Amino acid sequence: MKTYLASNLTNKPAFFSWFAVLLLSVLPVGAAAQCLSTQAAAEMAARWIDKQTLRGVSPSMSPADAACSRDRFVEQLQANKQFGGRIVGYKVALTNLDVQKRFGASAPVRGVLLTRMLTMESGFPVYGGYAARPVFEADLLVEVGDDAINEARTPLEVLKALSRLHPFIELADLVVADGEPLNAVVITAINAGARGGIFGQGIPVEPTQAFADQLRDMRVVMTDDVGNELANAPGSAIMGHPLNAVLWLVEDVRKSGGRLRVGDKLSLGSFSTPLLPQREMRLKVRYLGLPGDPQINMRFR
Repeated sequence: MKTYLASNLTNKPAFFSWFAVLLLSVLPVGAAAQCLSTQAAAEMAARWIDKQTLRGVSPSMSPADAACSRDRFVEQLQANKQFGGRIVGYKVALTNLDVQKRFGASAPVRGVLLTRMLTMESGFPVYGGYAARPVFEADLLVEVGDDAINEARTPLEVLKALSRLHPFIELADLVVADGEPLNAVVITAINAGARGGIFGQGIPVEPTQAFADQLRDMRVVMTDDVGNELANAPGSAIMGHPLNAVLWLVEDVRKSGGRLRVGDKLSLGSFSTPLLPQREMRLKVRYLGLPGDPQINMRFR
């Protein structure tokens, strides 16, 4: 089998950016890291847009300062005419217990999705160098259909407030330079690695316990162009049930004073390890056990 693991990723040497100088210069020696200044967030966004890696993102920020840094970073992205746009939803990262342990996390983290990050499946190839440190994952996208989702307390209640599901391949960006610390607060500060993703045709939701059980018990299988299996995981790999990620997200957004909105698209987490794009690679992700065994296909150029 071919090797696609992100741990094999190598980058060209990166110079310390002005962002790093800004970040380090605002803190006295020995001081705890704080929320990024607007200027530092602007430089961070500029490097993200130019697909350059980052150095100096502090792993010692508090979760609150990391969330503040994410929000300032996203504001700077929104201000860019090419990469900006309105907030169209959220992604939930670190939804697997083993992955949480790997990054020293005790809970998932949230990222923000902007208009230009999501693309409908078209058959056209995706440029493999779409990010500073590109990785891709088998994921699932759901769309909010009812404001009642903000009062949901069970996966079935979430399901009743969704309009559709979408097969989804996330095209993420680790963005920090290879060898830099990457823990839960760093992942939060870099907007959970959100860069983009390809979503497939919507699957109508059946607001029944039987459909909720199918989501939990489905098998998400990703294969490459020669049939190598890159991922094979049950729906329950995400927090015991993929819709538990939505319940977590509802509460996390509420803590920051917000609510999910009708039309929001939510990326629920990964059913695969982060994988590396390769030239001419073709991918197929199947959701076996859902009605019609839906799938999504894409290729890199």
